[in-house]
Amino acid sequence: MLTRISAGAPYGITTGADGALWFTLVHEGRVGRLAPGQEPVIHQLDPADGLPTVITPGPDGALWFTEGKGGRVCRITAEGQVTAYAADSPYGIVMGPDGAMWFTQMQSGKIGRIAADGTLSEFQVPVEGGMPAFLTAGPDDAVWFTINQGNAIGRVSMAGEVTVHPLPTEAGAPVGITLGPDGALWFVEIGAGQIGRIDTAGDITEFALPDREARPHAIITGPDGALWFTEWAAGRLGRITVDGVIDHRPLPSLPDDLAHGPDGVRKGEPHGLTVGPDGAIWVALEAGALARMSPGPAA
Repeated sequence: MLTRISAGAPYGITTGADGALWFTLVHEGRVGRLAPGQEPVIHQLDPADGLPTVITPGPDGALWFTEGKGGRVCRITAEGQVTAYAADSPYGIVMGPDGAMWFTQMQSGKIGRIAADGTLSEFQVPVEGGMPAFLTAGPDDAVWFTINQGNAIGRVSMAGEVTVHPLPTEAGAPVGITLGPDGALWFVEIGAGQIGRIDTAGDITEFALPDREARPHAIITGPDGALWFTEWAAGRLGRITVDGVIDHRPLPSLPDDLAHGPDGVRKGEPHGLTVGPDGAIWVALEAGALARMSPGPAA
């Protein structure tokens, strides 16, 4: 099923505590909310050129998102009220085990933390030019993150101690990361066309995709106990079991006016994905829609 979003280009998507889907419209500077059975509600940000990207639930029922160009980490309530905090080139964001919001600062190579009272702390990632990207809360009272240009996985404790684990494959360029159903951290290597797994001891296993040019971007744990990820260049979804078995799902067909852009045929440009309030997999398509996919193994 495809839900057209005429207000812009969806990039990040998550399910809020209110039981609705929340998503960012990256090029239009907007945040949208889609409740079951209702039309999307769109909140315009000010300024509109901040490039909102990743969005995630916070500890208080609100949603938090990053604006990489605008240099802000923002909190938005269900009614659309926005509170902003200045940050350098933020991208990934997640609620940590301590209830604070943790985020990456790509250009300065730091991990940031915003406490409940708004206090900001920063922790340097010891990889020059590494560009930390996505984060996830780990099973070990820490936050784990990808270091895209540093080709590594990082871990930051609640005390701010940072550990770095280099990847075996050169130029893997990891982006998305999530806590898997097996207690390990699973991530995607957009540069190498691989899915990676790292346990809390730092041991890494990599799984090559059948299509090494698929450019996997984001990854989540699905309701079926497998990992789901977007394949940006291939315009589809991938699924991998904890045993390393991989299959793929085509996305719903786009309307002609979305499928054919000025640069030729577009494949939907899938970026973020989430488990929706209905238990399905929802995917943000930058071409201008949200796709709903049934979970479970391929038929």
